[in-house]
Order: sequence, then C-alpha cells, then structure tokens
Amino acid sequence: MTENRFTLPNVITVGRIMAAPAVAMMALSPDVATRFWAFVFFVLAALSDVWDGYLARRYDLITDVGKLLDPLADKLLLAATFIPFFIISNRGGEADLIPGLGAMPIWILVVIFGREIFITAFRSYAAGRGVVIAAGKSGKQKSLLQSLFMGGLLLWYPLRLVAETRGWDGPVWSIWFRFQATWIGLTLSLAIVMTIYSMLDYLWSYRSLMGLRN
Repeated sequence: MTENRFTLPNVITVGRIMAAPAVAMMALSPDVATRFWAFVFFVLAALSDVWDGYLARRYDLITDVGKLLDPLADKLLLAATFIPFFIISNRGGEADLIPGLGAMPIWILVVIFGREIFITAFRSYAAGRGVVIAAGKSGKQKSLLQSLFMGGLLLWYPLRLVAETRGWDGPVWSIWFRFQATWIGLTLSLAIVMTIYSMLDYLWSYRSLMGLRN
C-alpha cells in the first residue's frame, strides 16, 4: 500500500520548515519589535514540533516521510538561530554579546552543525539499506536543550535593548537579568554535551549498520 504523505503532522512539519528563514531574518533585524517577533515565531515553531509529534502518535499518522522531514525541520530551525547568534555576537557591540560567553566561538558551530551533518549522512546511509532512523530519546533531549537556549537568547537580545533604552535598573530587572543570563549559559552548556552524547548514542544504537556487533 502506498503511504499517505500528506498527513496533518507532515503539513505542520512543512510549515515549520518554511518558518525557519523568517525567524533568521527577524532575529538579524535592527528593529527591536521585529526581534521580539523572532522569539514569538520560534516558540510557535518549537511548539508545532511537539504538536505534530503528538498528532502522529495519537492518530497513528507516523510515516517514513515524517520521520525524515521532522529532523530536517529541526536542523533548519537550528541554522535559523545559531547562525544569526554567531553573526550578532561577533559584531562587537556590548548588547550583542551572549551572557557568560561573549562572542560565540566558531567551535560551537562546528560541534552543533558537524553533528547534524554527520547524523544526516548516517541517516542517508541507513536509508539506502532500508533502515529509517527516527529521532531517539537522546536526540530529543538534545533538541529540547537547544530549543531552551535558542528561545532564551532570542528573547534576551530585544529585552536587553528595551531595558537599556528605558533605563530599567530596579531589583526586578536585576533578578530577571541574572536568571535569564544563567538560563542561557546553562542550557547552552548542556546542549553542547548532549549534542556530542546523542551522536555517539545513535552510532552505538545502529552499530550493526557499520558491521559492528556486541
């Protein structure tokens, strides 16, 4: 029987793919309001990932196409945030720096995208042998941590600009400033660790494809 590719979860995933370029452009905008919208669009895209997964499982709409499109959508959204972060944080402005890190170093992009390129190639290799590799538990945990970091930093940039413009310096802003700075630093650190771990986990779980045995 031919698989129905135009299921609601797959349509939602395609929508998330189309939203990625919009998030990138808005994140790079000099307009504060537009940068807030980048955060809103990102949150909606991230929530759609949860929604399409729920619908696929709840109504038995899981397809091989969906298993391949979902990781692709995640990778595009990853690129739509991390690349702008790298560009923004390396522009030299004090408000452009990432709290606890400063300018994003290139090695972070190498780790994040190197892993994604490698796993994508590994998925293609597996598909050529009739095996579809869906997102595993460690991969989902990695994606969650990355999303928490991306959302936190997308909100941080415009919020900090508003705070500087309006002269926020009270205790409420001070507490929030420390909280969000800690959030960004912690989630980024954990995301990098899980990025490496999830790659090793995939390779070990599908080691038989490389001719390895227990």
